[in-house]
Amino acid sequence: MPASGSRVSKSLKRIGLFVALSLAMNGSVGTVVLAQESGRASDQPSFIRDAEIENYLHALADPIYRAADITPSSITINIVESNVVNAFVADGMNEFFYTGLLQLTDTPEQLAGVIAHETGHIAGGHLIRSREEMRNASAEAIFGMIIAVAAGAASGNGGAAAGAMSGSEQIAERSFLSFSRTVEASADAAGMSFLDRAGITSRGMLEFFKKLQGQELMPTSQQDAYVRTHPLTRDRIDAVQDHLDHSKYKDAKLDEKFYVMHERMKAKLMGYLQPETVLLRYTDNDKRLSTRYARAIALYRTSQADHALTVTDGLIKEEPDNPYFHELKGQILFENGRTEQSIDSYKKANDLLPHSALLREAYGHALLESKDNDKLDAAVEQLQEANRLEERTPIVWHLLASAWGRKAELTKKTEFEAMATYALAEEAEAQGKDRAAQQLAERAMKGLPKGSVYWLRAQDIKLSTTSDSASDKDKKQFSGGKPLSDANH
Repeated sequence: MPASGSRVSKSLKRIGLFVALSLAMNGSVGTVVLAQESGRASDQPSFIRDAEIENYLHALADPIYRAADITPSSITINIVESNVVNAFVADGMNEFFYTGLLQLTDTPEQLAGVIAHETGHIAGGHLIRSREEMRNASAEAIFGMIIAVAAGAASGNGGAAAGAMSGSEQIAERSFLSFSRTVEASADAAGMSFLDRAGITSRGMLEFFKKLQGQELMPTSQQDAYVRTHPLTRDRIDAVQDHLDHSKYKDAKLDEKFYVMHERMKAKLMGYLQPETVLLRYTDNDKRLSTRYARAIALYRTSQADHALTVTDGLIKEEPDNPYFHELKGQILFENGRTEQSIDSYKKANDLLPHSALLREAYGHALLESKDNDKLDAAVEQLQEANRLEERTPIVWHLLASAWGRKAELTKKTEFEAMATYALAEEAEAQGKDRAAQQLAERAMKGLPKGSVYWLRAQDIKLSTTSDSASDKDKKQFSGGKPLSDANH
Protein backbone atom coordinates (compact mmCIF):
# COMPACT_ATOMS: atom_id res chain seq x y z
CA MET A 1 0.00 0.00 0.00
CA PRO A 2 1.41 3.45 -0.85
CA ALA A 3 2.57 5.52 2.06
CA SER A 4 -0.17 8.02 1.37
CA GLY A 5 -2.80 5.33 1.63
CA SER A 6 -4.54 6.67 -1.47
CA ARG A 7 -5.75 4.35 -4.15
CA VAL A 8 -4.63 4.72 -7.70
CA SER A 9 -6.93 4.63 -10.68
CA LYS A 10 -5.43 2.21 -13.17
CA SER A 11 -7.63 2.65 -16.20
CA LEU A 12 -7.46 6.39 -16.63
CA LYS A 13 -4.82 7.51 -14.16
CA ARG A 14 -3.89 11.07 -13.36
CA ILE A 15 -0.36 11.87 -12.31
CA GLY A 16 0.30 15.07 -10.43
CA LEU A 17 -1.88 18.16 -10.19
CA PHE A 18 -3.40 20.11 -13.04
CA VAL A 19 -1.60 22.47 -15.36
CA ALA A 20 -2.92 24.09 -18.49
CA LEU A 21 0.22 24.93 -20.40
CA SER A 22 -0.03 25.98 -24.02
CA LEU A 23 3.32 25.39 -25.60
CA ALA A 24 4.91 23.57 -28.47
CA MET A 25 8.10 21.94 -27.33
CA ASN A 26 9.28 21.13 -30.83
CA GLY A 27 12.80 22.16 -29.98
CA SER A 28 11.49 25.67 -29.52
CA VAL A 29 8.41 26.58 -27.59
CA GLY A 30 5.67 28.71 -29.01
CA THR A 31 3.47 31.13 -27.14
CA VAL A 32 3.44 30.20 -23.49
CA VAL A 33 0.17 30.41 -21.61
CA LEU A 34 0.07 29.32 -18.00
CA ALA A 35 -3.57 28.94 -17.07
CA GLN A 36 -5.83 27.67 -14.33
CA GLU A 37 -9.00 25.69 -14.98
CA SER A 38 -11.77 24.55 -12.66
CA GLY A 39 -10.04 26.12 -9.70
CA ARG A 40 -7.20 23.64 -9.76
CA ALA A 41 -3.63 24.60 -8.98
CA SER A 42 -1.57 25.29 -12.07
CA ASP A 43 1.88 24.55 -10.69
CA GLN A 44 2.20 20.90 -11.74
CA PRO A 45 1.35 18.89 -14.83
CA SER A 46 -1.47 16.39 -14.95
CA PHE A 47 -0.86 13.32 -17.03
CA ILE A 48 -3.30 10.59 -17.90
CA ARG A 49 -2.10 7.01 -18.21
CA ASP A 50 -4.42 4.58 -19.93
CA ALA A 51 -3.46 1.27 -21.53
CA GLU A 52 -6.27 1.34 -24.09
CA ILE A 53 -5.70 4.89 -25.32
CA GLU A 54 -1.92 4.53 -25.39
CA ASN A 55 -2.18 1.26 -27.31
CA TYR A 56 -4.49 2.91 -29.83
CA LEU A 57 -2.18 5.87 -30.29
CA HIS A 58 0.78 3.56 -30.86
CA ALA A 59 -1.19 1.37 -33.26
CA LEU A 60 -2.00 4.50 -35.28
CA ALA A 61 1.42 6.11 -34.93
CA ASP A 62 3.84 3.20 -35.28
CA PRO A 63 3.50 2.90 -39.09
CA ILE A 64 4.20 6.63 -39.30
CA TYR A 65 7.29 6.30 -37.08
CA ARG A 66 8.57 3.41 -39.19
CA ALA A 67 7.98 5.45 -42.35
CA ALA A 68 10.19 8.13 -40.77
CA ASP A 69 12.89 5.51 -40.04
CA ILE A 70 12.22 5.86 -36.31
CA THR A 71 11.97 2.79 -34.08
CA PRO A 72 8.45 2.96 -32.62
CA SER A 73 9.56 1.70 -29.20
CA SER A 74 11.91 4.69 -28.91
CA ILE A 75 8.95 7.10 -28.86
CA THR A 76 7.10 7.71 -25.59
CA ILE A 77 3.53 8.92 -26.04
CA ASN A 78 2.23 11.08 -23.19
CA ILE A 79 -1.33 12.29 -22.63
CA VAL A 80 -1.90 15.62 -20.88
CA GLU A 81 -5.27 16.26 -19.27
CA SER A 82 -6.44 19.65 -20.46
CA ASN A 83 -9.21 21.17 -22.56
CA VAL A 84 -6.43 23.00 -24.39
CA VAL A 85 -6.04 21.84 -28.00
CA ASN A 86 -2.35 21.17 -28.48
CA ALA A 87 0.39 18.65 -29.16
CA PHE A 88 4.16 18.91 -29.01
CA VAL A 89 7.40 16.96 -28.83
CA ALA A 90 10.13 17.30 -26.21
CA ASP A 91 13.43 15.79 -25.17
CA GLY A 92 13.99 14.06 -28.45
CA MET A 93 11.56 11.19 -28.31
CA ASN A 94 8.61 12.29 -26.14
CA GLU A 95 5.35 13.19 -27.86
CA PHE A 96 2.66 14.93 -25.80
CA PHE A 97 -1.02 15.02 -26.80
CA TYR A 98 -3.62 17.05 -24.93
CA THR A 99 -7.01 15.48 -24.27
CA GLY A 100 -8.58 18.59 -25.79
CA LEU A 101 -6.92 17.76 -29.10
CA LEU A 102 -7.75 14.06 -28.93
CA GLN A 103 -11.40 14.86 -28.33
CA LEU A 104 -11.49 17.45 -31.12
CA THR A 105 -10.42 14.98 -33.81
CA ASP A 106 -13.34 13.35 -35.61
CA THR A 107 -11.48 10.51 -37.33
CA PRO A 108 -8.31 8.47 -36.90
CA GLU A 109 -7.00 10.09 -40.11
CA GLN A 110 -7.19 13.53 -38.49
CA LEU A 111 -5.25 12.30 -35.49
CA ALA A 112 -2.76 10.56 -37.78
CA GLY A 113 -2.20 13.91 -39.50
CA VAL A 114 -1.28 15.54 -36.19
CA ILE A 115 1.03 12.64 -35.29
CA ALA A 116 2.71 12.83 -38.70
CA HIS A 117 3.29 16.58 -38.33
CA GLU A 118 4.85 16.18 -34.88
CA THR A 119 6.96 13.29 -36.17
CA GLY A 120 8.14 15.66 -38.90
CA HIS A 121 9.60 17.87 -36.17
CA ILE A 122 11.43 14.89 -34.68
CA ALA A 123 12.80 13.71 -38.01
CA GLY A 124 13.77 17.25 -38.92
CA GLY A 125 15.85 17.68 -35.79
CA HIS A 126 13.74 20.61 -34.59
CA LEU A 127 14.39 19.65 -30.98
CA ILE A 128 16.24 20.84 -27.94
CA ARG A 129 19.19 18.56 -27.25
CA SER A 130 18.44 17.64 -23.69
CA ARG A 131 20.60 17.44 -20.60
CA GLU A 132 21.58 14.14 -19.05
CA GLU A 133 19.05 14.77 -16.29
CA MET A 134 16.20 15.02 -18.77
CA ARG A 135 17.31 11.82 -20.47
CA ASN A 136 17.16 10.05 -17.14
CA ALA A 137 13.93 11.58 -15.87
CA SER A 138 10.40 10.32 -16.30
CA ALA A 139 8.04 12.06 -18.69
CA GLU A 140 6.25 13.91 -15.90
CA ALA A 141 9.57 15.21 -14.55
CA ILE A 142 10.55 16.33 -18.05
CA PHE A 143 7.23 18.13 -18.46
CA GLY A 144 7.74 19.78 -15.08
CA MET A 145 11.13 21.05 -16.20
CA ILE A 146 9.57 22.41 -19.38
CA ILE A 147 6.96 24.20 -17.29
CA ALA A 148 9.66 25.77 -15.11
CA VAL A 149 11.50 27.23 -18.09
CA ALA A 150 8.26 28.18 -19.83
CA ALA A 151 7.18 30.07 -16.72
CA GLY A 152 10.51 31.87 -16.70
CA ALA A 153 10.15 32.75 -20.35
CA ALA A 154 6.64 34.06 -19.76
CA SER A 155 7.89 36.23 -16.90
CA GLY A 156 10.89 37.45 -18.86
CA ASN A 157 13.27 35.61 -16.56
CA GLY A 158 13.99 32.38 -18.42
CA GLY A 159 17.54 32.25 -17.12
CA ALA A 160 16.37 32.21 -13.52
CA ALA A 161 13.90 29.41 -14.22
CA ALA A 162 16.60 27.43 -15.95
CA GLY A 163 18.93 27.98 -13.01
CA ALA A 164 16.32 26.51 -10.68
CA MET A 165 16.42 23.35 -12.75
CA SER A 166 19.83 22.10 -11.62
CA GLY A 167 22.16 23.65 -14.13
CA SER A 168 19.92 23.78 -17.16
CA GLU A 169 21.37 27.05 -18.40
CA GLN A 170 21.80 25.37 -21.80
CA ILE A 171 18.05 25.73 -22.30
CA ALA A 172 18.14 29.47 -22.80
CA GLU A 173 15.15 31.73 -23.06
CA ARG A 174 15.80 32.13 -26.77
CA SER A 175 14.89 28.43 -27.15
CA PHE A 176 11.33 29.35 -26.30
CA LEU A 177 10.61 31.36 -29.43
CA SER A 178 7.73 30.47 -31.68
CA PHE A 179 8.46 28.15 -34.55
CA SER A 180 8.79 29.87 -37.88
CA ARG A 181 6.27 29.22 -40.59
CA THR A 182 9.09 27.70 -42.62
CA VAL A 183 9.74 25.07 -39.96
CA GLU A 184 6.03 24.32 -39.65
CA ALA A 185 5.75 23.90 -43.42
CA SER A 186 8.80 21.61 -43.33
CA ALA A 187 7.14 19.45 -40.68
CA ASP A 188 3.98 19.34 -42.80
CA ALA A 189 5.91 18.17 -45.87
CA ALA A 190 7.78 15.52 -43.92
CA GLY A 191 4.58 14.38 -42.24
CA MET A 192 2.77 14.01 -45.55
CA SER A 193 5.63 11.95 -46.97
CA PHE A 194 5.50 9.68 -43.92
CA LEU A 195 1.74 9.28 -44.34
CA ASP A 196 2.22 8.30 -48.00
CA ARG A 197 4.87 5.74 -47.09
CA ALA A 198 2.52 4.32 -44.46
CA GLY A 199 -0.34 4.19 -46.96
CA ILE A 200 -2.42 6.71 -44.97
CA THR A 201 -4.25 9.60 -46.61
CA SER A 202 -3.23 13.18 -45.84
CA ARG A 203 -6.90 14.14 -45.93
CA GLY A 204 -7.04 14.01 -42.14
CA MET A 205 -4.24 16.55 -41.83
CA LEU A 206 -6.09 18.87 -44.20
CA GLU A 207 -9.39 18.42 -42.36
CA PHE A 208 -7.80 19.13 -39.00
CA PHE A 209 -6.07 22.27 -40.28
CA LYS A 210 -9.32 23.52 -41.82
CA LYS A 211 -11.08 22.83 -38.53
CA LEU A 212 -8.72 25.31 -36.86
CA GLN A 213 -8.14 27.70 -39.76
CA GLY A 214 -10.87 30.17 -38.85
CA GLN A 215 -9.20 30.87 -35.52
CA GLU A 216 -6.39 32.79 -37.21
CA LEU A 217 -8.82 35.71 -37.52
CA MET A 218 -9.62 35.65 -33.81
CA PRO A 219 -7.72 37.58 -31.12
CA THR A 220 -4.68 35.61 -29.96
CA SER A 221 -6.13 35.19 -26.48
CA GLN A 222 -9.13 33.33 -27.95
CA GLN A 223 -7.22 31.03 -30.26
CA ASP A 224 -6.55 27.38 -29.48
CA ALA A 225 -3.00 26.70 -28.37
CA TYR A 226 -2.36 24.59 -31.44
CA VAL A 227 -3.02 27.59 -33.66
CA ARG A 228 -0.80 29.86 -31.56
CA THR A 229 2.08 27.41 -31.46
CA HIS A 230 1.63 25.96 -34.95
CA PRO A 231 0.79 29.05 -37.03
CA LEU A 232 -1.58 28.02 -39.82
CA THR A 233 -1.26 29.93 -43.08
CA ARG A 234 -3.14 29.77 -46.33
CA ASP A 235 0.09 28.63 -48.01
CA ARG A 236 0.45 25.69 -45.63
CA ILE A 237 -3.12 24.56 -46.15
CA ASP A 238 -2.80 24.97 -49.93
CA ALA A 239 0.37 22.86 -49.86
CA VAL A 240 -1.44 20.04 -48.06
CA GLN A 241 -4.34 20.28 -50.53
CA ASP A 242 -1.93 20.13 -53.48
CA HIS A 243 -0.17 17.11 -52.02
CA LEU A 244 -3.48 15.38 -51.43
CA ASP A 245 -4.65 16.07 -54.99
CA HIS A 246 -1.58 14.27 -56.36
CA SER A 247 -1.36 11.45 -53.82
CA LYS A 248 -2.43 7.96 -54.76
CA TYR A 249 -3.53 7.54 -51.15
CA LYS A 250 -5.93 10.51 -51.16
CA ASP A 251 -8.96 8.24 -50.82
CA ALA A 252 -7.30 5.53 -48.74
CA LYS A 253 -9.26 4.32 -45.72
CA LEU A 254 -7.78 2.90 -42.56
CA ASP A 255 -8.83 -0.50 -41.30
CA GLU A 256 -12.22 -0.43 -39.61
CA LYS A 257 -10.63 -1.28 -36.26
CA PHE A 258 -9.09 2.21 -36.09
CA TYR A 259 -12.51 3.86 -36.31
CA VAL A 260 -13.72 1.64 -33.48
CA MET A 261 -10.66 2.45 -31.37
CA HIS A 262 -11.00 6.17 -32.08
CA GLU A 263 -14.67 6.19 -31.10
CA ARG A 264 -13.93 4.31 -27.87
CA MET A 265 -11.04 6.62 -27.02
CA LYS A 266 -13.34 9.62 -27.25
CA ALA A 267 -16.08 7.83 -25.30
CA LYS A 268 -13.63 6.89 -22.55
CA LEU A 269 -12.20 10.40 -22.27
CA MET A 270 -15.67 11.90 -22.14
CA GLY A 271 -16.79 9.41 -19.52
CA TYR A 272 -13.86 10.23 -17.28
CA LEU A 273 -13.51 13.94 -17.89
CA GLN A 274 -17.15 15.01 -18.43
CA PRO A 275 -19.20 12.34 -16.62
CA GLU A 276 -22.17 14.59 -15.90
CA THR A 277 -22.42 15.52 -19.57
CA VAL A 278 -22.39 11.85 -20.57
CA LEU A 279 -25.20 10.98 -18.17
CA LEU A 280 -27.31 13.87 -19.43
CA ARG A 281 -26.66 13.09 -23.07
CA TYR A 282 -26.98 9.29 -23.08
CA THR A 283 -29.49 7.01 -21.36
CA ASP A 284 -29.67 3.29 -20.74
CA ASN A 285 -31.87 3.09 -23.83
CA ASP A 286 -28.90 3.97 -26.05
CA LYS A 287 -27.59 0.57 -27.11
CA ARG A 288 -24.46 1.71 -28.94
CA LEU A 289 -21.43 0.06 -27.37
CA SER A 290 -19.34 3.23 -27.26
CA THR A 291 -22.06 5.20 -25.44
CA ARG A 292 -22.60 2.33 -22.99
CA TYR A 293 -18.85 2.36 -22.39
CA ALA A 294 -18.95 6.09 -21.71
CA ARG A 295 -21.96 5.62 -19.39
CA ALA A 296 -20.29 2.84 -17.41
CA ILE A 297 -17.30 5.08 -16.79
CA ALA A 298 -19.45 8.13 -16.03
CA LEU A 299 -21.56 6.16 -13.54
CA TYR A 300 -18.40 4.97 -11.79
CA ARG A 301 -17.01 8.52 -11.77
CA THR A 302 -20.22 9.81 -10.16
CA SER A 303 -20.13 7.19 -7.36
CA GLN A 304 -22.81 4.94 -8.84
CA ALA A 305 -20.68 1.81 -8.61
CA ASP A 306 -23.42 -0.83 -8.69
CA HIS A 307 -25.05 0.66 -11.77
CA ALA A 308 -21.63 1.05 -13.38
CA LEU A 309 -20.85 -2.62 -12.73
CA THR A 310 -24.17 -3.69 -14.29
CA VAL A 311 -23.38 -1.76 -17.48
CA THR A 312 -19.78 -3.02 -17.50
CA ASP A 313 -20.94 -6.63 -17.10
CA GLY A 314 -23.12 -6.07 -20.17
CA LEU A 315 -20.07 -4.89 -22.12
CA ILE A 316 -18.08 -7.93 -20.99
CA LYS A 317 -20.91 -10.26 -22.03
CA GLU A 318 -20.81 -8.71 -25.50
CA GLU A 319 -17.00 -8.74 -25.77
CA PRO A 320 -15.68 -11.28 -23.23
CA ASP A 321 -12.14 -11.09 -24.59
CA ASN A 322 -11.82 -7.31 -24.32
CA PRO A 323 -9.11 -6.70 -21.67
CA TYR A 324 -10.14 -3.08 -21.15
CA PHE A 325 -13.66 -3.99 -20.06
CA HIS A 326 -12.24 -6.39 -17.46
CA GLU A 327 -9.79 -3.66 -16.42
CA LEU A 328 -12.67 -1.20 -15.96
CA LYS A 329 -14.55 -3.71 -13.81
CA GLY A 330 -11.43 -4.26 -11.72
CA GLN A 331 -10.99 -0.53 -11.29
CA ILE A 332 -14.59 0.04 -10.20
CA LEU A 333 -14.33 -2.77 -7.66
CA PHE A 334 -10.89 -1.72 -6.43
CA GLU A 335 -11.76 1.91 -5.90
CA ASN A 336 -14.95 1.00 -4.07
CA GLY A 337 -13.22 -1.12 -1.46
CA ARG A 338 -13.86 -4.52 -3.08
CA THR A 339 -10.19 -5.32 -3.47
CA GLU A 340 -10.44 -9.12 -3.37
CA GLN A 341 -13.10 -9.10 -6.11
CA SER A 342 -11.03 -6.71 -8.24
CA ILE A 343 -8.10 -9.14 -8.31
CA ASP A 344 -9.97 -11.63 -10.51
CA SER A 345 -10.89 -8.91 -13.00
CA TYR A 346 -7.36 -7.57 -13.15
CA LYS A 347 -6.01 -11.10 -13.60
CA LYS A 348 -8.37 -11.65 -16.53
CA ALA A 349 -7.30 -8.35 -18.11
CA ASN A 350 -3.64 -9.35 -17.77
CA ASP A 351 -4.25 -12.80 -19.20
CA LEU A 352 -5.82 -11.15 -22.25
CA LEU A 353 -3.16 -8.44 -22.61
CA PRO A 354 0.01 -9.75 -20.91
CA HIS A 355 2.44 -7.19 -22.31
CA SER A 356 0.85 -4.07 -20.78
CA ALA A 357 2.90 -2.45 -18.03
CA LEU A 358 -0.13 -0.51 -16.82
CA LEU A 359 -2.26 -3.63 -16.44
CA ARG A 360 0.58 -5.38 -14.60
CA GLU A 361 0.84 -2.38 -12.29
CA ALA A 362 -2.91 -2.44 -11.63
CA TYR A 363 -2.88 -6.16 -10.89
CA GLY A 364 0.17 -5.85 -8.64
CA HIS A 365 -1.36 -2.94 -6.76
CA ALA A 366 -4.59 -4.86 -6.13
CA LEU A 367 -2.62 -7.85 -4.85
CA LEU A 368 -0.65 -5.53 -2.57
CA GLU A 369 -3.76 -3.81 -1.24
CA SER A 370 -5.44 -7.14 -0.47
CA LYS A 371 -3.49 -7.32 2.82
CA ASP A 372 -3.14 -11.07 2.23
CA ASN A 373 0.52 -11.76 2.95
CA ASP A 374 0.32 -14.88 0.81
CA LYS A 375 -0.25 -12.59 -2.19
CA LEU A 376 2.77 -10.41 -1.45
CA ASP A 377 5.25 -12.33 -3.62
CA ALA A 378 2.76 -12.34 -6.49
CA ALA A 379 2.38 -8.57 -6.11
CA VAL A 380 6.15 -8.11 -6.30
CA GLU A 381 6.28 -10.36 -9.37
CA GLN A 382 3.65 -8.31 -11.20
CA LEU A 383 5.28 -4.99 -10.28
CA GLN A 384 8.71 -6.18 -11.36
CA GLU A 385 7.24 -7.29 -14.67
CA ALA A 386 5.63 -3.86 -15.04
CA ASN A 387 9.08 -2.36 -14.50
CA ARG A 388 10.59 -4.63 -17.11
CA LEU A 389 7.95 -3.65 -19.65
CA GLU A 390 8.18 0.07 -18.93
CA GLU A 391 11.12 1.61 -17.12
CA ARG A 392 11.20 4.76 -15.04
CA THR A 393 7.62 4.71 -13.73
CA PRO A 394 7.69 6.36 -10.28
CA ILE A 395 4.48 4.79 -8.94
CA VAL A 396 5.69 1.25 -9.65
CA TRP A 397 8.85 1.88 -7.64
CA HIS A 398 6.72 3.38 -4.88
CA LEU A 399 4.55 0.27 -4.77
CA LEU A 400 7.61 -1.99 -4.80
CA ALA A 401 9.00 -0.02 -1.87
CA SER A 402 5.76 -0.71 -0.01
CA ALA A 403 5.87 -4.41 -0.87
CA TRP A 404 9.50 -4.85 0.15
CA GLY A 405 8.86 -2.81 3.28
CA ARG A 406 6.11 -5.25 4.26
CA LYS A 407 8.37 -8.19 3.54
CA ALA A 408 10.98 -6.62 5.81
CA GLU A 409 8.40 -6.38 8.60
CA LEU A 410 7.29 -9.98 8.10
CA THR A 411 10.72 -11.58 7.75
CA LYS A 412 12.77 -9.17 9.88
CA LYS A 413 15.40 -9.31 7.12
CA THR A 414 17.37 -6.08 6.68
CA GLU A 415 17.99 -6.90 3.02
CA PHE A 416 14.30 -6.30 2.22
CA GLU A 417 14.45 -3.01 4.09
CA ALA A 418 17.42 -2.02 1.93
CA MET A 419 15.53 -3.07 -1.21
CA ALA A 420 12.63 -0.86 -0.15
CA THR A 421 15.04 2.05 0.28
CA TYR A 422 16.57 1.29 -3.12
CA ALA A 423 13.09 1.37 -4.72
CA LEU A 424 12.48 4.80 -3.18
CA ALA A 425 15.80 5.93 -4.69
CA GLU A 426 14.58 4.80 -8.12
CA GLU A 427 11.31 6.64 -7.56
CA ALA A 428 13.13 9.83 -6.58
CA GLU A 429 15.44 9.69 -9.60
CA ALA A 430 12.53 9.09 -11.98
CA GLN A 431 10.87 12.19 -10.54
CA GLY A 432 14.03 14.25 -11.02
CA LYS A 433 14.76 14.55 -7.28
CA ASP A 434 18.50 14.04 -7.51
CA ARG A 435 19.47 14.87 -3.95
CA ALA A 436 16.90 12.52 -2.42
CA ALA A 437 17.83 9.81 -4.92
CA GLN A 438 21.50 10.08 -4.02
CA GLN A 439 20.86 9.92 -0.28
CA LEU A 440 18.49 6.96 -0.59
CA ALA A 441 20.87 5.09 -2.90
CA GLU A 442 23.75 5.54 -0.43
CA ARG A 443 21.58 4.22 2.39
CA ALA A 444 20.39 1.25 0.33
CA MET A 445 23.93 0.22 -0.61
CA LYS A 446 24.77 -0.27 3.06
CA GLY A 447 22.18 -3.03 3.40
CA LEU A 448 22.33 -4.68 -0.05
CA PRO A 449 24.76 -7.51 -0.85
CA LYS A 450 27.78 -5.87 -2.46
CA GLY A 451 27.93 -6.60 -6.17
CA SER A 452 24.27 -7.70 -6.39
CA VAL A 453 22.05 -6.37 -9.17
CA TYR A 454 20.27 -3.91 -6.88
CA TRP A 455 23.53 -2.82 -5.23
CA LEU A 456 25.03 -2.06 -8.66
CA ARG A 457 21.94 -0.13 -9.72
CA ALA A 458 21.99 1.86 -6.46
CA GLN A 459 25.62 2.67 -7.18
CA ASP A 460 24.62 3.87 -10.66
CA ILE A 461 22.02 6.17 -9.12
CA LYS A 462 24.56 7.53 -6.66
CA LEU A 463 27.09 8.22 -9.42
CA SER A 464 24.54 9.75 -11.81
CA THR A 465 23.32 12.29 -9.27
CA THR A 466 25.38 15.18 -7.97
CA SER A 467 25.64 16.84 -4.60
CA ASP A 468 24.94 20.25 -6.11
CA SER A 469 21.55 19.19 -7.49
CA ALA A 470 18.57 21.40 -6.84
CA SER A 471 16.99 20.73 -3.46
CA ASP A 472 14.04 18.39 -3.25
CA LYS A 473 11.93 21.36 -2.27
CA ASP A 474 12.85 23.16 -5.47
CA LYS A 475 12.54 20.14 -7.73
CA LYS A 476 9.38 18.68 -6.25
CA GLN A 477 7.32 21.40 -7.87
CA PHE A 478 8.60 20.36 -11.27
CA SER A 479 7.94 16.63 -10.94
CA GLY A 480 4.76 14.77 -11.65
CA GLY A 481 4.48 13.60 -8.05
CA LYS A 482 2.66 10.47 -6.97
CA PRO A 483 -0.35 9.26 -8.87
CA LEU A 484 -3.65 10.40 -7.43
CA SER A 485 -6.83 8.42 -7.35
CA ASP A 486 -9.46 9.48 -9.85
CA ALA A 487 -11.93 8.89 -7.07
CA ASN A 488 -10.15 11.35 -4.81
CA HIS A 489 -9.09 13.92 -7.38
